[in-house]
Amino acid sequence: MSAAPLPSLVRFRAALRGALAHLESRRQEINDLNVFPVADGDTGDNMVLTLSACLAEVDQLARTAGDRPLDEIDRAEIVDSVARAALLGARGNSGVILSQLIRGAAEELVSRPGELIDPALLGAAMARAAQRGYASVRQPAEGTILTVVRDMGTAVASELAHGGDVRLAPDADPAVQDRLIADLLEKAVVAGEESVRRGPELLPTLREAGVVDAGGYGVVVLLAGCVAALRGDVAPEVEHHRAPARTSRPEHDSTTFRYCTNFAVSARPGRPLADSAEYLGPLEAIGDSVLVVGDRATLRVHVHTDDPRAATELFADLGELSRLDVADMRTQVVERERRLAADGAARPRCGVLAVVSGPGIAALYRSLGCEPLDGGPTLNPSTFDILAGIHSVPAEQVVVLPNSANVLMAARAAADLSDKAVVVVHCTEQQAGLSAALALEPRATAAENGAAMERALAAVRTGQVAPAARADAQGRFAVGDAVAYVDGELVAWGAPRHALEAVLGRLAAGAELLTVICGEEPPLDDEQIAALAPDGVTLELAQGGQPGRWWLLSAE
Repeated sequence: MSAAPLPSLVRFRAALRGALAHLESRRQEINDLNVFPVADGDTGDNMVLTLSACLAEVDQLARTAGDRPLDEIDRAEIVDSVARAALLGARGNSGVILSQLIRGAAEELVSRPGELIDPALLGAAMARAAQRGYASVRQPAEGTILTVVRDMGTAVASELAHGGDVRLAPDADPAVQDRLIADLLEKAVVAGEESVRRGPELLPTLREAGVVDAGGYGVVVLLAGCVAALRGDVAPEVEHHRAPARTSRPEHDSTTFRYCTNFAVSARPGRPLADSAEYLGPLEAIGDSVLVVGDRATLRVHVHTDDPRAATELFADLGELSRLDVADMRTQVVERERRLAADGAARPRCGVLAVVSGPGIAALYRSLGCEPLDGGPTLNPSTFDILAGIHSVPAEQVVVLPNSANVLMAARAAADLSDKAVVVVHCTEQQAGLSAALALEPRATAAENGAAMERALAAVRTGQVAPAARADAQGRFAVGDAVAYVDGELVAWGAPRHALEAVLGRLAAGAELLTVICGEEPPLDDEQIAALAPDGVTLELAQGGQPGRWWLLSAE
């Protein structure tokens, strides 16, 4: 026998609380990403306020239920109330757009009375939300929250088209209902993350500022919170996105107007308001970033203007004005820049991206404060792999250690494409790059660090021992035999022990320290290697796990 149906209000409140809690946990992170259309740093605040208004409305419904059981508060009553609360509680571009996403979903949910909320109905609601969001903006910009919601809806529709449990009977087990809805929302979260990461490719403002869209990221975060609530578990992991403390280009500023002005207009009895489109022209005459959403009973108005009073006076004779909120965007922009500068005070001015192959080598670079980029077994990442790696380094300027002659050209191309100040050091060996990385001074510029690393490399000699991939044309070695190199010159071949001993002997001349980094399944163990160390030098062993190279060596 299935469990008793969970009251709609209880389930909805739980999901809403989960969304709000998760959004609140990243509120400041979302604020700091906010650069479009103005870098006023309030997207997180605005989205939290909108959801808070929705939760307050749900709580009010529960309080006023009186003797009515919660399961008698039907879905239509809940979603109508919440959609109106979102409209009235919305503030700023992001809040108003979020209110319209909620309204679009609500319209779909109430259009199918008697149907249980299941994956099919949820998919339709997400599609309606995306349509309503785009319709609310006069000139939609791709790469923003609108794109993210549309991409999530498309991914959900594709998932539903492949079948599975998409419809539920009215007496379905509530636990099954929660699980199916949570599973579908998690797929939306994954699609949303991918869309957020693509945002800078679509919107130059984001690309120039080195951030993703704050609103798009926010809606992914809040959906992850819904999943957590439905499962009674932690939220699915959502990648953190942080704004750089400083950027090599100025913050985006698309408006000449000072005040972000928001207010609601309610129709007077017997005098319905006009269609929202009729008010756009007069508002655009005194400002920009205009949004007017709602219906003939209630409108929510958002405009950036130098004269908030003029905006309100346009509606003074048309209805009752309420919820007036005016924010000085110039002050907000200054506060955001000051906050990011303070947050970045301890962050390095310059960081290092190192191309690596092998988990142990990656760990060695991390221990030196570098960001490793997996170049694969052949150390051959693409230009765009390197460019993405450069942008992942939490510093304004970056030094790249290519660690392979084959990577130098791609690294230089990525440096030319990057908005950051990037210096590519002529380093062609992973083990040498470790010595160079020791010269990093985080407070110095990339040019200064690059020069210091080049000087460090001049004092390093390198060697390697590997199994031969092909037979020697002169008959000196066969496939699988050990071949040994010092500074790129073949010096020995044959048995692994003989080859390693030859490299150690060559590198020991004039050296104080020899480092040996062991690769995958080397034919000698640590004791056998230590026994080969020449007299008078210190031998350090490390586990690199690099494929195709038994040992990488360096001498200082």
